[in-house]
Amino acid sequence: MLTELIPLALVIALSPLTIIPAVLTLNTPRPRPTSLTFLAGWLAGLAVLTIAFMQLSSLAGGRRDEPPGWASWLRVVVGAGLIVFGCYRWFTRHKSAHMPRWMQGMGNLTPRRAAVTAVALTTVNPKVLFMCVAAGLAIGSAGAHAHAAHAWLGVVWFVAVASSTVAAPILAYAVSGHRLDPTLAKVKEWMERQHAVLVAVILVLIGLMVLYKGIHGLTHGL
Repeated sequence: MLTELIPLALVIALSPLTIIPAVLTLNTPRPRPTSLTFLAGWLAGLAVLTIAFMQLSSLAGGRRDEPPGWASWLRVVVGAGLIVFGCYRWFTRHKSAHMPRWMQGMGNLTPRRAAVTAVALTTVNPKVLFMCVAAGLAIGSAGAHAHAAHAWLGVVWFVAVASSTVAAPILAYAVSGHRLDPTLAKVKEWMERQHAVLVAVILVLIGLMVLYKGIHGLTHGL
């Protein structure tokens, strides 16, 4: 189950719209407390969404030691959707070559607003919300008849992988401080220029992985 969750978590972790806001919190007037509260809000948002849909999916059940057939169909739908959306972002990449406007105001966040913003981003960003839904449903269906600790381990694993690219720069800055400023500035500038292309490529590649897992699960059950 942990391996199955990695592609879903990577959709969130590798998205520039995940990484850039984390880096932007390090350019606020109070970078340490603002970035740390942003990280706390991000972790809380991912965990709450995943747990909510894990509990919901456990009601659907499945056979012992085997997830229900709808879980494979879910992967097929998620994978196909990611591929289509990735292709769309690729063909429209020149129309979105700059950062979204809402990001431009993140340099003025306070610690309290940073936490609220992080929670909001996990719910209003379709990719983040969709992946949390898919992960929660997958964990709940796979662990419906297993020990509860296995399901909770799946939640912790998914949230840890999905938030790794937010936690890495924030925790590194908490330790190293302003010594990371030149590197973070270069990363921010590069991702601002390339975020549309990165989103498109990442979505298609991970969509292919998720689609393959779904098709493999369906053919294996025949």
